[in-house]
Amino acid sequence: HDILSFVEQRGSAPKASSAKPAKAAPAPTSKSIEAPKVSAGANDEIIEMDRMRKLIADHMVMSKHVSPHVTSFVEADVTNMVNWRNSVKADFKQREGQNITFTPLFIEAVVKAIKDFPMINVSVNGHQIIKHNDINIGMATALPSGNLIVPVIKQADEKSLLGITKAVNGLAQKARANKLSPDDIQGGTFTLTNVGGFGNVMGTPIINQPQVAILAVGSIQKKPAVIETPDGDVIAIR
Repeated sequence: HDILSFVEQRGSAPKASSAKPAKAAPAPTSKSIEAPKVSAGANDEIIEMDRMRKLIADHMVMSKHVSPHVTSFVEADVTNMVNWRNSVKADFKQREGQNITFTPLFIEAVVKAIKDFPMINVSVNGHQIIKHNDINIGMATALPSGNLIVPVIKQADEKSLLGITKAVNGLAQKARANKLSPDDIQGGTFTLTNVGGFGNVMGTPIINQPQVAILAVGSIQKKPAVIETPDGDVIAIR
């Protein structure tokens, strides 16, 4: 209706005056995003968040606001990894006094991948990309309170598999005992989180700012897979 009215009246519109144009209105500022107010009902229970949960909530919301999240799912055949771990874990425990879980193996794989693709080991500061030479891998760890914390394995690229295993186990024990120091949770350049402990096959974690990526590993499950052999394709349990 407005367009048609303009077309009808445009012939009679007054000519533009030679007066100076008015100053443009200032650009609208972005409005702050506020969560909706929720009223508790008569049968509802109110649980106050502890300080850590508040910080986690604020940090996660900030991460979603700061950077666009793009998720890609890849299925990996880890049969050889599982078989290798099963064959060495008893001797590894007896020789080194350490339980070798899948986490150190995934972290070692992540370190090797970062060496191949170092531009994933970066942070963004305004219009600057800060490329980190140190590879510091954070591992999301559940606390007894149910909160999550991310202790960091510093210079993971300089550690052997045994060194990574000791770091993983040591940080996990300190986390469960609430004995992590501020230095233990700072300086991460890439994060690994495990959603497989809940039986999930995949997840969409939130980036741990100021990092630019996070990897979630799911549960390892047996399933039929197509295996290529010199004699043709076969279906096997992997």
